[in-house]
Amino acid sequence: MSRIGKLERKTGETDIKVDINLDGSGKYFVDTGIGFLDHMLELFAKHGNFDLDVKAKGDLNVDCHHTVEDVAIGLGCAINKALKKNIKLKRYATAYTPMDETLSFISLDISGRPYLVFNGEFTVETIGDLDTEMIEEFFRSLVYNSKITGHFNILYGKNNHHKAESLFKGFGRALKEAVIIEDTLLSTKGSIEV
Repeated sequence: MSRIGKLERKTGETDIKVDINLDGSGKYFVDTGIGFLDHMLELFAKHGNFDLDVKAKGDLNVDCHHTVEDVAIGLGCAINKALKKNIKLKRYATAYTPMDETLSFISLDISGRPYLVFNGEFTVETIGDLDTEMIEEFFRSLVYNSKITGHFNILYGKNNHHKAESLFKGFGRALKEAVIIEDTLLSTKGSIEV
């Protein structure tokens, strides 16, 4: 069984196409026009073992905000589409992910209740061509559109690249575990609306 989600979204600011296979093998093609974001999404796919195809054209002449946010919306919607209503999932997952001197902690609940808790500081305004303030915005848009509760924490670290990399790798690792199919629906309500 392959759980595949797709989304195409075109606005006056961006043109986005996202395909994800939650049961993939870690193959990816990512082209957002933002090199550092491409790198982060490739890490997410590789460490989650997801097949990911992302193509985005945005108004990068303005800044990276619209493109980053809309890619996150597209990825969140695609993940949500790949998850079926009341599918029997492991549902919860937590990943501690070291990256040299940095350690992040990600905890997810595929609950149908979108919520983001983000704790982390960046000490530079940009990493490559990505505004660091957009990292939290990326995860906010993603969890709200995938209907996942996500706690994203940079526990400690110095290098800003390592902090971001730890978060994206950790998100891939945690999502990979959370979407494992189990033999029971983990809800006393008897329903999980994704």
